[in-house]
Amino acid sequence: MLIKNARIVNPWGETFGDVLIDRGRIRKIGKPIYGYMEGESIDLEGDFLFPGFIDVHIQGAGGADILDEEEEAIKVISETCAKCGVTSFLATTVYKPGLENKHLEAALNGVSRGLNGARFLGFHLEGPFISKEKRGMIQESSVCEPSVKVLSEIMDKCKGWLKMMTLAPELDGAEKIIRLLIKNRVIVSFGHSSADYEQTLKAIRIGVKHVTHFFNTMQPIHHRAPGPAIAVFESKDVTVQIISDGVHIHPSIVRFATRVLGDDRIVLITDGVRSTGLPDGKYVYDGVEFISSNGTAKYPNGTLIGTSAGMNELAKRFIRFTDMPLTTVAKVASYNPAKLLGIEECKGSIEEGKDADMVVMKNDFSVRMSFIGGSLFER
Repeated sequence: MLIKNARIVNPWGETFGDVLIDRGRIRKIGKPIYGYMEGESIDLEGDFLFPGFIDVHIQGAGGADILDEEEEAIKVISETCAKCGVTSFLATTVYKPGLENKHLEAALNGVSRGLNGARFLGFHLEGPFISKEKRGMIQESSVCEPSVKVLSEIMDKCKGWLKMMTLAPELDGAEKIIRLLIKNRVIVSFGHSSADYEQTLKAIRIGVKHVTHFFNTMQPIHHRAPGPAIAVFESKDVTVQIISDGVHIHPSIVRFATRVLGDDRIVLITDGVRSTGLPDGKYVYDGVEFISSNGTAKYPNGTLIGTSAGMNELAKRFIRFTDMPLTTVAKVASYNPAKLLGIEECKGSIEEGKDADMVVMKNDFSVRMSFIGGSLFER
C-alpha cells in the first residue's frame, strides 16, 4: 500500500511525502516514490500522519473492561483504541489476592483468537502492593501487603505477559518485590503511594524509573515536605505518565511539569475506562457506579477513576495546555512509551524498516484511519 501526500510528524520533525507499506513494515519514505509494484494507494491530501500511539495505561473502552472476565472485552477495547489512534497498548487492570482472577486468562484467550484493532503488548497491573490510603478508585479487595507468594501467583496468571506493575515502595517488603520484578524484566512504576521524598529517592536508586499518573494518588508538594514529585523532578532518568484531560492535573501543572521534565520524560496515557468512546452518562467499574462527563470519569463522591477521552483528544489538549509543537505528540504518545517498553527499534516513529503502525488525523485531531502492522483500520 502507498500512502500519498502525508504530513509526516515524527518526534524530531515534520516532512511532507509518501510512505510505502510492504508486508507490515514501512519499506520506503519519500516524495515521490517510484518503482513499487502496483497496489492500493491512499491520498491523505495533507492530513497528519503520526506514528501509532502507544497507551501503557488503559483499563477499558467501548463499554468493555479488562475486569469483565469475557474474551470479547479485550477485542472491544482493541478496536476502540484504534478508533482513537492507539495502535498498541498495555491492558491495565487489578489483581484480587485470594480470588481466581479469571479476567487475566480471559484477556489472554481473547488475544490468542486475534485482535482487529490495536495490538496487545502485555499487562500493566495497578497493585496489589499499593497504599490503602492512596488506592483511589481501586477497591480494597485488590490491595494487599507485598508478598513473594502473591507475586508468584500473579506471574503464573499472566503467563509471561506482565510488563508493568504499579506499587508503593514504602511498604514493608516492597524492596524485595521491586528487585524480583526488575529481575523478570517487568517495569516497576511508582504509584498509589504514601511515600515521602526520601522514600521515593531510595526506590529510584533501587530501580524504580517510572511513575504512574504523575501527581495523582501520591503525596503533594509542600515547602517543608517536598514529597515524591520533587524527587522525580530531580531524577533525570525517571519518566512519568501524564493524564492531560485538564481535570486529573490542572492545565497549568501539565505545562509546568512539561517545562521542568522536558518532552523526553513524559508518557501520555489515557487511563481509559469502560466509558471511553461512549456518550456521557453512568457506567460501572468493578461493581461501583461512576459518572462520565466531558472526558473524565468519577465516582459520585468525586473520586477520579480515569478518563473517557481517547488518546487523540488528550494529545490535542496536551498541545493546547503546553503550547508545544506537534512533534511533541509523536514523542510523548508514541516514541517515549515505545522506549519505555524497549520496543523503539520497531515502533514509536515513522522510519523505514519499522512496523507500519501509524495514525491519520485531521487538523482538529479527529482520527481518519489507523494502520496497524500495515493493515488499514478505518474509524
